[in-house]
Amino acid sequence: MNLDWVGWLTYVCSFGVLVLVQAVACLGLNLQWGQTGLFNVGVAGIVAIGAYASAIATAVAQVGAVGLGLPVPVGCLFAMGIAGAASALIGVLTLRLRADYLAITTFGVAVVVDLVARNATTLTGGPLGMSAIARPFASLAVPLLGHALITLAWVAVVVLLVYLGLERLVGSPWGRVLRALREDERAAAALGKSPTRYRLQAFALGGALMGLAGALEAHTLGFIAPENFTAAFTFQIWAMLIIGGAGNNRGALLGSLLVVSLWSVTGLLAGSVLPPDLQARGAALRLVAIGVLLALAILLRPRGLLGEQVAVSRHLDEADS
Repeated sequence: MNLDWVGWLTYVCSFGVLVLVQAVACLGLNLQWGQTGLFNVGVAGIVAIGAYASAIATAVAQVGAVGLGLPVPVGCLFAMGIAGAASALIGVLTLRLRADYLAITTFGVAVVVDLVARNATTLTGGPLGMSAIARPFASLAVPLLGHALITLAWVAVVVLLVYLGLERLVGSPWGRVLRALREDERAAAALGKSPTRYRLQAFALGGALMGLAGALEAHTLGFIAPENFTAAFTFQIWAMLIIGGAGNNRGALLGSLLVVSLWSVTGLLAGSVLPPDLQARGAALRLVAIGVLLALAILLRPRGLLGEQVAVSRHLDEADS
């Protein structure tokens, strides 16, 4: 096979992995916001918790560093548990807040996580981040393209399981209660549903999925740093959900594909078109491109490309059943 084709196929596999990893975070946000109406703008912080938790869990302990030496799949489950527990704790403290107050609080949590990641050098590597993170199937004697294909297949299976599990959950009585609470909390409470309990469950489960996304990112890239989990990351995940369609898991997947595609294409264009003195601003221009796409989506398709189209009364009737 021609070397150029090998390189392009490897790039396509890496692109697919990036889409799928961010899709998991978007699915978690869709459970919190799209299904339950919880305005979480601390997505980057929860994803960072999962990434660092799994990286630490799978690292081999060394002098001056911490590591548990667990297998990668166990590290991913560990990340889900830690991120889910952190989200549950945040939820206990903040879910009585609404709208902009909840948003401000979750953003503050993300800032705290960022500060810890930058200063807890023994745990996180500090500003330089963590490198040489355990990667799945790294011991297999396969060429670079073969490893990229195996990694893509592994992440795709994980995302498929997450998607199918969420579809069953949101279609169950539990999921119908979440939507009823989102649309009319008082009416749902009058039917005997506890708003605090259901919201806390959704917030914790969504956080666990964000933690899984962080773990997948850490193990597929092999490197993480605080710069990976800035406010720009949260903006991208929100853009994915709004463009694809909040309340619809397929919309979250589609939004992830579109936003990551735009990010990649604008990155290639910035590297080939912009003069060297402006290429350092390429990341800012890429965010501008996503912002323009988001504005167009809101103007032309307020519910997103695959947004939910269900009446409020139906949610309440289904929750009662």
